[in-house]
Amino acid sequence: MNPANRFLLVAAAIAGATGVSLGAFAAHGLEGLLQSQGLEPDLIAKRVRQFETGSRYHLVHAVALLALAAFGANASSWIVKSGYLFLAGIVLFSGSLYLLVLTETPWMGAITPLGGVAWIVAWILLAFATPKRPDETSPPV
Repeated sequence: MNPANRFLLVAAAIAGATGVSLGAFAAHGLEGLLQSQGLEPDLIAKRVRQFETGSRYHLVHAVALLALAAFGANASSWIVKSGYLFLAGIVLFSGSLYLLVLTETPWMGAITPLGGVAWIVAWILLAFATPKRPDETSPPV
């Protein structure tokens, strides 16, 4: 396994573990924490939904990282770049939602779309990662 794929595998494992942990926290402890801060029930429900959205996208992209790592030594630079962008998206999108909810810092919401853009670009880069057959010289028109 080359260093880039090793990094993607470690990143996928850490992202998966943290995603599951944060999802469990959202399901079993977040509401109580927000209630203890004296937030209104409607705001609590909104914050729990935001946190769960972060967790859901976090886990989806942890699995995407794992799939990229599975390419092993055959990974193209497009796949590696896509993996780095998936990781950046987890930090920016999900991380900003977690911080927004836990710290009640509304400006964190302005960072969230940057993570979404990172994910969109990562998925587009995967289109360029498709291997060519040896007899292919140019893409079909």
